[in-house]
Amino acid sequence: MTVEKMTMPQLGESVTEGTISTWLVSVGDQVNKYDPIAEVMTDKVNAEVPSSYTGKITELAAAEGETIEVGTLICYIETEEKVAEETETNSDTETNTTEHTGDKQVENTDNAMKKRYSPAVLRLSQEHDIDLNKIEGSGRGGRITRKDVEKYIEKNDTPQEQSAPLQEKETDTAAEKEETPSAAKKSVQRETGDIEIPVKGVRKAIADNMARSTQEIPHAWMQVEVDVTDLMKYRNSVKDSFKNQEGFSLTPFAFFVKAVAQALKEFPELNSMWAGDKIIQKKDIHLSIAVAKDNELFVPVIKHADEKTVKAIARDITTLAAKARQGKLSQEDMQGGTFTVNNTGSFGSVSSMGVINSPQAAILQVESIVKRPVIINDMFAARDMVNLSLSLDHRILDGLICGRFLSRVKEILEGMNASSITLY
Repeated sequence: MTVEKMTMPQLGESVTEGTISTWLVSVGDQVNKYDPIAEVMTDKVNAEVPSSYTGKITELAAAEGETIEVGTLICYIETEEKVAEETETNSDTETNTTEHTGDKQVENTDNAMKKRYSPAVLRLSQEHDIDLNKIEGSGRGGRITRKDVEKYIEKNDTPQEQSAPLQEKETDTAAEKEETPSAAKKSVQRETGDIEIPVKGVRKAIADNMARSTQEIPHAWMQVEVDVTDLMKYRNSVKDSFKNQEGFSLTPFAFFVKAVAQALKEFPELNSMWAGDKIIQKKDIHLSIAVAKDNELFVPVIKHADEKTVKAIARDITTLAAKARQGKLSQEDMQGGTFTVNNTGSFGSVSSMGVINSPQAAILQVESIVKRPVIINDMFAARDMVNLSLSLDHRILDGLICGRFLSRVKEILEGMNASSITLY
């Protein structure tokens, strides 16, 4: 017998960790290679993790709801080695020896787990200066889980803070900042009738990603107002016949995606990514679009958007949105995004600032289209107006280039009418 390790796979480009939402197997279960063993959620995709081996599950090294970094151990699988049979007696002896060896390996593994800590456990222990030897693990084999550390912090944080020397508190500013979330958590008093909602799964992945984005990226923001009256007249005139002919809707958002893709070809600086000591300007234009499902948010990708017609983009939007809401998005659907376009107008928003989808350079919010009185030739006229709000990574982009980009998107949209638009 051989005990093999299963680690957290990378479930998308730039994905560094995943949260185990549900184990589909238990200790002792027999699995075949490629059988799904766990459901994992990231800030970009929900996916099933397949087994890399055929064998028996001997240990689950991570708990449901635990966030695990890519490449970190999640379980052990005991596999059978194919050995040529010599004689019946030799085979029996060999089997007995192998079984004893397997038992020893499992026993050694249980003992070793007490000293094997996940990145989340190590991070929490370092942030709060905790000796992990003082914590009794509730995981298999005495393994210390993140929940064990959080319980220890809740139990012991206050006395430790009170007994800490004043000088250490005054000088260790960084440590105080790191402990702020824990302090904030304790300062919120739960009253009778309040509902406590655990932060886990997709919501936790989104929270972690958004916090990381706002902490690491210096956001700047700008907005332009666009007159899309001619565009809306054309769209409204063909939407019914288009739906009957194609079987899916021609939404205004498809035209905005097309305009953004065209402008990105002319201003490739916005189709870039931050890579630490360099900026990577991407050749292909793959547009991420935000799709909400209950309290979950997914960002599937329209590949090669600059090469597609409005009809093809409308089809992709419909298909990706349906797959997101049905929980059927694949890794391929989520990978490769170079710029994000968010249809916040679908919720009635007229002005907002998006949080950049790291490591991308910018995100564009398409706000609600509203009729407003506008002065044209010294006369008031009712026009369809929309705000486009751009959030940019100031490490990569400056106001000048972004202003020119927004002006170009505005120009393209205001030039869309019955004579200029090509749907197919």
